[in-house]
Amino acid sequence: MLTADCAPVIIYDPKKIVVSVIHAGWKGAYKGIVQKVVNYLVKKGSKKKDLVSVIGPSISVSSYEVKNDFYKKFLRQSKKNKVFFKLIRKRMFFDLKKYITNQLLRLGIKKIEVINKDTFKLKNTYFSARRSLIKKENDYGRNISIIMIN
Repeated sequence: MLTADCAPVIIYDPKKIVVSVIHAGWKGAYKGIVQKVVNYLVKKGSKKKDLVSVIGPSISVSSYEVKNDFYKKFLRQSKKNKVFFKLIRKRMFFDLKKYITNQLLRLGIKKIEVINKDTFKLKNTYFSARRSLIKKENDYGRNISIIMIN
């Protein structure tokens, strides 16, 4: 899976030997892509208690500044979404990883690992679409997430 600030979410069922890889940016996460994939896995025979998930490197809250309309959109979805935002010096920031982690927990997924690497800040390690836009670069490259069943 290729990403460049969005969160790669990998879900593995060690009992059924099944994997899924989800490209979860704010839009996909907001529209329920994580829930749709988990529901699909359950429909195919997985049990939520068996699922193991990893949220890979993505933009972190301290780098993810958003506008007020973005914040209001999430509050219209649920007032509880307020916890995924931080106001720092009159600027609003969104915590994508925390938002996705919360979705997984609400779905009954308990085994969750979050790789706390900020694709925006770690410029010599990860590509970042947002960083590239700020620097007015032509392209931003891609980060790859892979899972293999051996």
